[in-house]
Amino acid sequence: MTDSSVPFDYDFDEEAAGFGEPPRLPDPPVPAAKRIAFGLISLGVLALALYVLGLDPTLGRGEGWAALGATMGMLGLGTVLFLYLDLKDTTPGIKHDGTFFRSVQNRGLVGWALGVFITGFYIVLYFYDDLQQMGMSPVLERPIRLLEPLAQLTQGGDSSRWFLYGVLYTLAILVFGVRMFMKYRHSRYHQLRTASVMFFQFVFAWMLPNLLIYFNKPYMEFNGVWPLKYDYMWPEKILGGFLGGAGVIGVVLLAWAVGAVLATPVLTYFFGKRWYCSWVCGCGGLAETLGDPWRQQSNKTAKAWQVERWMIHSVLVVVVLVTVSLWIDHTMNGNLYGTWGAPLRKWYGFYIGAVFSGVIGVGFYPLMGTRVWCRFGCPQAAILGIWQRVFSRFRITTNGGQCMSCGNCSTYCEMGIDVRAYAQQGENIVRASCVGCGVCAAVCPRGVLKLENGPYTDRFEGAESSLGTLVAAAKSLEIYAYQAWEPAEPVSGE
Repeated sequence: MTDSSVPFDYDFDEEAAGFGEPPRLPDPPVPAAKRIAFGLISLGVLALALYVLGLDPTLGRGEGWAALGATMGMLGLGTVLFLYLDLKDTTPGIKHDGTFFRSVQNRGLVGWALGVFITGFYIVLYFYDDLQQMGMSPVLERPIRLLEPLAQLTQGGDSSRWFLYGVLYTLAILVFGVRMFMKYRHSRYHQLRTASVMFFQFVFAWMLPNLLIYFNKPYMEFNGVWPLKYDYMWPEKILGGFLGGAGVIGVVLLAWAVGAVLATPVLTYFFGKRWYCSWVCGCGGLAETLGDPWRQQSNKTAKAWQVERWMIHSVLVVVVLVTVSLWIDHTMNGNLYGTWGAPLRKWYGFYIGAVFSGVIGVGFYPLMGTRVWCRFGCPQAAILGIWQRVFSRFRITTNGGQCMSCGNCSTYCEMGIDVRAYAQQGENIVRASCVGCGVCAAVCPRGVLKLENGPYTDRFEGAESSLGTLVAAAKSLEIYAYQAWEPAEPVSGE
């Protein structure tokens, strides 16, 4: 007899009634082209492993273009071909299939292992000299030698750990940019945005800086802007680098560095911070290409938002104070800091510019999402965010009446913004942290979200008072959040 107090009868035995597990569909056949692509990847990984470990005498003696092509060349070509073939016959757009069930994408064992591996790589990279002084043979020694022919061609000198890092960084954006092209091929905005970050990384952040080294000129990454490139405004960079015997090229470099700073508020006024964070910046380019599978790992809580605001603006204050104080120290002939000037530069450059942006910013992709540095530490993002919040014409408009609360927009926001909360209230999204990547609009099934530029006074209530908005935003999370977390009004009769 069934107990009427429970809604279901759990005594029913499906297996006893003859119901078994549904038949498993056979796996679809793998096309020959994809098998070839995977074979190239496997051979490239094998050749690279043998080279790094010094187990292949042929590769060990052939430290030239042949060895480079057999390792990184084959690995890169196979990956590009595999990504293209894997997505070309699929429906364009976001794919949820298995996203939260894959260990590598949802902080599983594989995800943690990958995070540890990437973090370990950055630790070895940054502590390379210390490891050598300790008598240890760093694992990067042979990969550095592998790139000798490319370094001779582009820099006119020997390869180094930073040359290796630059090559790997650029390859990651170029190779996994193909995945972005294929995944978001339904969106012209993402096609152009991906092409832009690939171009700026290859030409402005890799090729042109290498040419400067080739001609013995001061080093500069042309896609970098102070304060993200914190040392571009330091006295030794301007006086000892740009103006210290570099001639006309030095003056041009200084004009570029200063011009980029002056152009920042103008471009941000018209286009929001997306012009830099999603179209130019190398950090953003790596996050959008290599890091795309982990964008859903960003924390969306209000507490994370509070931590974000305190951390990113604290870093901005520190870099501004360091820059100003170094110029004061210079005008005082070193009497302000004395012997502490060099340690101060090293402290900021190492702990903020290296450990935070590299070890944590990239190493934690599989654990905290792809914009850890951009969200919590980048001083350039902080400046652009303040200007975007108060003065810019950029906003993401919402059509709340069409929102069905699927949550795709919030899930895939790499900056941890609860986009759905704004959409449900019909609020424009005008957040300092928003990088305008446009993925929220691309994954919305009903076209609720739209990236727009318009009069900045129409973006939200109170936008006419720019200074008042800035002060209110600094004082109160609730005001800054447009009351997004207030409970909805109860329905009458409840």
